[in-house]
This record gives sequence, structure tokens and C-alpha cells, in this order.
Amino acid sequence: MQYMAEGIPDGRLPQGWMDDLSHFSPTKSLFDYQQRALQNALKALWKYYEDFGNGQPHHADDANRQRKMRFWQWYCDNGLSEDFSIELKPALADLLLNYYADYIHAQTGKISYEAFINRLNFWMATGSGKTVVIVKLIERLGRLIQAGEVPPCDILFLTHRNDLIEQLRRQVAEFNTSHGDMPMVLHELKDYATVKRTRSSLSWEQGMTVFYYRSDNLNDQQKEKILDFRNYDNDGKWFVLLDEAHKGDREDSKRQHIYSILSRNGFLFNFSATFTDPRDIATTVCNFNLAEYIRRGYGKHLLVVQPELSAFRDKPEDEPDAEKRKAVLKMLIMLAYVRKVYARTVQPASLYHRPLLLLLVNSVNPRDADLERFFRELELLARQGVPPDLWQASKEELRRELGQQPEFLFEDEKVRLNPAVWDSLLPEDLCQCVFNASRHGEIEVLLRPSNRQEMAFKLKTADRPFALIRIGDISAWLKEKLTGYEIVERFDHESLFAGLNGDASDINILLGSRSFYEGWDSNRPNVIGYINIGIGPDARKFILQSVGRGVRVEPIKNKRQRLLPLCNANDAEANRFGHLQDAVQPLETVFIFGTNRQAIQTVLDSLRKEQAAFHEPSLSGCEVSPQAKGHHRLIPVDKPAAAPPAKRPLPARFEIAPEDFQALQSFVQGADDRVLLALTDATPTEVTMLRQALKPNRVFTIQGGPSGDLRRLLRRVVAHLGLLPEEERGLRQPENEIRPGWPG
Repeated sequence: MQYMAEGIPDGRLPQGWMDDLSHFSPTKSLFDYQQRALQNALKALWKYYEDFGNGQPHHADDANRQRKMRFWQWYCDNGLSEDFSIELKPALADLLLNYYADYIHAQTGKISYEAFINRLNFWMATGSGKTVVIVKLIERLGRLIQAGEVPPCDILFLTHRNDLIEQLRRQVAEFNTSHGDMPMVLHELKDYATVKRTRSSLSWEQGMTVFYYRSDNLNDQQKEKILDFRNYDNDGKWFVLLDEAHKGDREDSKRQHIYSILSRNGFLFNFSATFTDPRDIATTVCNFNLAEYIRRGYGKHLLVVQPELSAFRDKPEDEPDAEKRKAVLKMLIMLAYVRKVYARTVQPASLYHRPLLLLLVNSVNPRDADLERFFRELELLARQGVPPDLWQASKEELRRELGQQPEFLFEDEKVRLNPAVWDSLLPEDLCQCVFNASRHGEIEVLLRPSNRQEMAFKLKTADRPFALIRIGDISAWLKEKLTGYEIVERFDHESLFAGLNGDASDINILLGSRSFYEGWDSNRPNVIGYINIGIGPDARKFILQSVGRGVRVEPIKNKRQRLLPLCNANDAEANRFGHLQDAVQPLETVFIFGTNRQAIQTVLDSLRKEQAAFHEPSLSGCEVSPQAKGHHRLIPVDKPAAAPPAKRPLPARFEIAPEDFQALQSFVQGADDRVLLALTDATPTEVTMLRQALKPNRVFTIQGGPSGDLRRLLRRVVAHLGLLPEEERGLRQPENEIRPGWPG
């Protein structure tokens, strides 16, 4: 769908469809890639509702079926040949037959995917600002509803975690600070009936109503928090926006079908960092997954380090201690290396971040704790230091690999080792760069009595903690694994984890389980270690999302792109920062270690293949834009003309069907100015321009199909006449453009 949408010229859509896709709040604007995601989605929506609408009113009984049929045929005409039909499995047959009986193949008994084709997917990397795009898309939907361009469906946001709902609340509150003409008003879905009674029609003066709920609390039964979706069906007239709402296989998941049922006469928008189903990939209108995110310079480079943490795969009684210690030491050496680059190169300029090692394990259960096995080796290195032969062997093995200049994942760029920093690394550097200490010492445990999810570790020879464990409950660890350690209770109000992204954080190592990564983003990780993470579908999503949460980069405050693209786009002063470009590569890199290097490499390489599929589409007959082919297109940068409306030349010609032109001309000639003002929200000057344009015909090209809606056509013409002519003032490359603010 991305390439099909990009084949539609930007100017093809009527005025009002793609207005103001940049502005979000007084301090935040959308990045170039976020605006492009909205542009593609709006083009596809225009195709569905306008081009394939046959001029029928949106609420016509057969209009939705006809639109789906033509939208599906559009895919087929552009080369889609896969059989995406849905099998009627016993567990889902009754549910699906209630809503899709008319779409069943007579021969196969399957449901044609035509029934579900009214959807668009946004494949956006973790940290790329999905919530900002969601809020801006909701605004565009509201304004298109208000203008009569799309049907007046209710809007529903669904996600599977409370913190993501809170994130939406925060972004909406920020958005509303500069959109007082139509603010968003959030309501929980369970209050739907009450809200609809008190606001029986779309009351734009009070704001735009947006419902929300936990996606995993929608089902076909009613309980305390579980809602029976049938009580909120609204004849399927919903615009549903899903944020990371994957539960189970797409075809077998009841909830996934519930989301489709709710939007069967509306539209479904799905946002995720990890699409795997071919149906999702085919209907993706915006590909900005992890590979694309990094390739475009918005994330750190990725390198899977060759040596495996294989010693941690052995049973505890067979563990080779020296090999485990070497595996841990290599990660600490990489952390110390990046920390020294930071200290020597950019720290005085207050750039970038304080590098961090993020360790994620499969098990934190005290009886079989991968986390404990890592911690024991870390403790020995902290207490005893590193034997010279172990230090030399570990450092030399890493130097040999990095010295061969391997290529980063998804990119042609190669690793460049800084020999001055690398050669200067000594065992003593671990004390300062990793343990925040001047010398080795015993470990003590720091606790906040009110927080049972985290505990920190500090050397007794230091005054600052260096590591933090964040798990579901630390009680068992304290009881079974940390007896004999000195426990120091802290009574400050803020948790160390909450302050981890702050400049004042002392934590250099963060340890957690598979569930840890949810709800947390940081630009600090430069080393990530995976211990005993498998290779199944769940592990694949975990690796992609956890890596995605660590690739954020921020060389300059509020500039979320690597330094070279920032300098190229004039968002960083080349005279001031240009000399750093060759020195900061380690800070702009995530070095990945794992117990199964091949498993991690396979997961990340799958993205490379998916990326190639997007850049070399097999869809025949689809016009692929220059950007999609990897070329950069220069586009004009315009500014509004200074002439007042009454003295401006009329804008470009407006395409209109013959019968629509006659109806419009007759209506405007016979209507009072007050009627036209009320119907169009126009100014008196614009009404005057409308009458002038219609006698004689000065701005219309008589061709095309009928719109079927005179009031909507009238609003479009007035909006078209109100356009400011543009004066070209230069050219720009949109690929590396970055806007003020950040994605959120």
C-alpha cells in the first residue's frame, strides 16, 4: 500500500485533506517521515472514500460494500496475488458468520479478504513517535468528518497497556494547547452510551470526542472490566486506531477479528513496531520499521558482536567460570570504551548521553536465574579486579573483530575503532567507567522500602551506585540470593529507574527480564546483552522491540538524529560540530551480545529482507515514487504571497463534473450571502470570490465524476478559492529534513 499511495500525486487530493500536517504544539512539530506517513494514509483514505465512492453518499446502504470491492481490486490490479482468505475455524465460525456471511467463497468456504481490506498499517519503529502520528491522524479524521469528506464514524483508540493510554493522554493534552478550535476530549469506552446521550451529534464547539480502552479487555462477554464489544458495535461505524495491540496469530485471534468487526463499516488503523503477518505487510501504508529508522539516521548503528555468551547456555553445574567471566568482561570493556570516547570527545560540550549497558535475561526466578549467574560474575570482577591474562585475551579478541571493520546492520557504513582510546584502556578503567569507584571493593545493596521492583548496587569504596536491577518483585532475591550482603535503605522520593534518563543518573548497568523493556525508552544504551532469549515469534518481537528502545540517539538536545544527518540538514552547525563526526561513531552505535548470536542475527537480518522487499516491490503497475526507489527528489519550498485576497489572482483550476457545476452555479446564483456564509463558514470576501468565479467560469475544468453532495462540494470550492498563491523560494531535500521538537 505504501507504493500504491505514493503513486498518487500530492496535488490530486482536494483542498482540506492534507492541510497542516506539521504543527503539533507550540514546541513540537512532526518529522518529515511522520508527515509522509500521514500523507500516504490520507491518499489511501481519499482513494477509498472519494475515488472509489462513485459519488454515492457515505451512508448509502451499498456504498461500503462497493468501496471494499474496488479497494481490493486496486490491490489486485497492482500485483497482489496471495490468497489472504480467512478460514472459518470452528472456534471463530459463529462470530465471523454473523458479520461476514456475504463475503464467503462458494467453492472454498473461506471469507474473502475483501471483507477486511478497509485497513491501513503503520510499521513504525519503537521510539519513532507513533503516538504523535496517532494524535495527528485523529485530528485529520475529525476535520474530514466535519467537512463531510468521510463518514461521521466514532473514533476509538485501543492499546494493551495502561502506560500507553497515559502516553496518549499526555500527547493529547499537549496537542490541545494550540488547537483550541477543535480540542480532543477523551472518554473511556465504557462511558459510550452516556456520552452519546449527552452529545447525540458531533458537537465540534465542545471538541472532538475520542474514546479509548484497553484492547485486551474487549471480548464477546461482559465482566467487571471486560467489555462485550457487541454493546458498543455502533453498526461497525468506527474509526479504530490500534497501538501495539497484537495478541496471538492474526488469523486465529478472536480479539483481532473483534477490532475488524467494530470497524467493518468504518476504517481500521494499526500501529506497530513488529509486523509479521503477510496481510499486515501488504496493507502497510508507512514503512518506518527499525531497519528504515536506522538507515535514515534516526537511530544508532547496530552491530551484533561475534563472540557469543555461550557459557551461560550450560547447566549451572557445568558452567566454565573462566568463559563466563570473559563473556561478562567483554561487555564491560565495550562499555568502558564507549564511556572513554564520551569523556574524551563530547562531555565538555554536553552532547549525547552517558553510555549504558542494558542486560536482558530470560529468567529472574531465583531457582533458575540467568540474572543471578551474570550478577555473580559481575560481583567477582568488582571485588577482585581482572587478572592480566584474562583482560588481555578478552580485549584482543574484541580488537580483532572490530579491527576488521564489519558493516553495521541495514547500512553500508563500517565500524571504525578509535585506536587511541582503545589502546589506552586498562583494567583500572573498569573501576572508574563501570563501577564509579577509584578502586575495587565489596558490593552493597541499596533499597527503597516503598519500591519492591528495583534494587541498586554500589561498591563500598564508592559513593555512587553503578548498577540497577529492575524486575517484577525483588523479595525473593533479597531472601534467597542476597543474604550476607549489607543492605542500605534509601528514603529519597524518586526511584533510580525513573531518573535513569536524566543527566544526573549514576547507573551504568541496567539488568532486567523479558518484561522489563515495556514502557521504557532511552537514548543511553550502547551495549545490549541477551542471555538465553530464544528464537520463536515471541522472542523475535522481544528482540526487535527491546533493540528499538535502545537505538534512540540525541546528539544535541531535542535533535533526534545522528550528527552527520543533522549537519547535512543544517540542524547542527557544521562549523561547531563537524570535527566530531568521525569521533562519535561509538556513541552512535549499539553493540549487541547474546548467548545465541545466530538467533539474534537471524531476527535482525529478517528486517533486512523485509526492507529489501519494500524497496524492490513486486507490485506490477504501481507507480513507485523516486523516494521509494532510494533516490532523493528536490522539492520546492514555498511561502505565501503578500497580496491581499481581493487583489490576488485566482488559484489553479478546480476539476468538477458537468452536472455538479450546473447545480453549484444555480444554487450560488439563487442563494443569499447569509445562507452561503452559514453553509461554508466562509468570510464575506470568499463568498464574493465564489460568485466571481462562477460568472463567467474562471477557475473550473469541466470533467470527472459527480460528487453527489452539493454542500461538501461547496465547502471544497470555497477552500480552493481561499488558497494563497505560492512563491517559490528554493529547493530542499526532504529525506534528511528534521523539524523542531521531537517525536515523543
